[in-house]
Amino acid sequence: MHGPGSAAWLLVALCAATGAYCVLRMRSGVEEQRRAAGGEALMGFGMAFMALPAAVFTPPRAAWAVYAAVFGAAALRALWAARSGAGAGAHHLHHLVGTSAMAYMAVAMAVAPGGHAGHGGAGTPLVTELLLLYFAGYVLWSGARLVPVAAAGGAPPVTGWGDRPELARACRLSMGIGMVAMLLTM
Repeated sequence: MHGPGSAAWLLVALCAATGAYCVLRMRSGVEEQRRAAGGEALMGFGMAFMALPAAVFTPPRAAWAVYAAVFGAAALRALWAARSGAGAGAHHLHHLVGTSAMAYMAVAMAVAPGGHAGHGGAGTPLVTELLLLYFAGYVLWSGARLVPVAAAGGAPPVTGWGDRPELARACRLSMGIGMVAMLLTM
């Protein structure tokens, strides 16, 4: 995932800030929001770690296997949540795609020479292209959802800034942008 220095640092900052905000969102009084924020914090910090420039930190090859196992477990948890119908099913499916993409990128880093995934002579793998297509579409869709809409009359009152749905959407949008950037550098 290691791209040009300044772009990599911007991606690290974006993902780390998103992860930090998601940790703050975990203080919500709504259990489903806390659970979603925890998964998103894991994604944000994981993406920040993966985007660190190679000149600063190159983890050992075994670290990528651990990374793949952590995100593989998170993908299974998202699959279980989506299957059981707990909370917002579409969000769990998106989280399943995101955690699976993280596990996929970690495996790519583990098997790549020197631990750095990059374009080989064979072109971009089909899985990478499908993930790019999904996340590019997600970024466009979630960006359009940030446009303010008149509040529904029966909407529950927002109790804290961590419970605001537009901030959660902005968090997910920034992670989607980060995922597109990471997939482009594979």
